[in-house]
Amino acid sequence: MRARGEFEVNLAALSTYNSDTDAQLGRMSLDKIFRGDLQATSKGEMLSAGSPQSGSAGYVAIERVTGRLQGREGSFALQHHATMHRAESSLDIIVVPGSGTGALQGLRGTMRIIIEGGRHSYEFDYEFE
Repeated sequence: MRARGEFEVNLAALSTYNSDTDAQLGRMSLDKIFRGDLQATSKGEMLSAGSPQSGSAGYVAIERVTGRLQGREGSFALQHHATMHRAESSLDIIVVPGSGTGALQGLRGTMRIIIEGGRHSYEFDYEFE
């Protein structure tokens, strides 16, 4: 099955454990509002390393999504893994196995983020065990 829609994201800097400026580490909070086939909100945290100014960086994140997916209510966790090096980038977002609750128990899937014209949208391919 596939869900589509748009989302808004708000990132805010959080204090890091390793505050050495040479470490080039960052920590951010994630707050999202999903619209479309996924009517939900999420809260999460992102850890990053590298220097986006140089064109190379990476991040990992976990967010808890709570709401309704095509009529089924519950929550689930998404895990992000991303890297970029100059013009090449890679982003994988998966449902954390076993994280679904309520009517979303047994949810499995992957999400793709599309950014065009400053707007964020998603395509979420999913199934239930």
